[in-house]
Amino acid sequence: MIIRPIRWIRRFHHDHKGVAAVEFALLAPVMILLYFGMAELCQAHMAHKRMSHVTSMVADLTARAQTVTRNDLNDIFNIGNPIMEPFPTTPLQTRVTSLTRDNAGVVRVDWSFGRGMTPRTGTVNVPSGLILNGESLIMSESIYDYDSPADKFLPGITKLNRTYYLRPRVVNQVLCSDC
Repeated sequence: MIIRPIRWIRRFHHDHKGVAAVEFALLAPVMILLYFGMAELCQAHMAHKRMSHVTSMVADLTARAQTVTRNDLNDIFNIGNPIMEPFPTTPLQTRVTSLTRDNAGVVRVDWSFGRGMTPRTGTVNVPSGLILNGESLIMSESIYDYDSPADKFLPGITKLNRTYYLRPRVVNQVLCSDC
């Protein structure tokens, strides 16, 4: 009677018929999670690239002007809507600011206009060596709150932002008559 259970255990120990199914059951959830994670990462990267393009375009078009108005800036911001497609534009917040560095080396806001962001006032810190005393600069900033399933597990990880600095192209300082 003792021989039968030992023979059964030996037979079970050497039987490998279900190993592949068990391995698949263990690895499939991990592989599926990696696949969807990579797909979501690629989508977030694409949204970040498009948001960056909008930010640079706002700075570039503003830096090309001699003067701008609020209507001009609204039109420039509206150009960003087709660039963001197929992503929604509602979470996109953009601001453009004209800065001048005074003789004391302090960078001050000349004017600022934003959509979804409060216009800047006062002084701003810019990277060192970017402008000299008496020079002007256009700063464009964007924030995009990318909606992702990862937000449920890692909140705040999908808040994308970008800042661009460009020198005015035609004049020393771009003026805004009603900002």
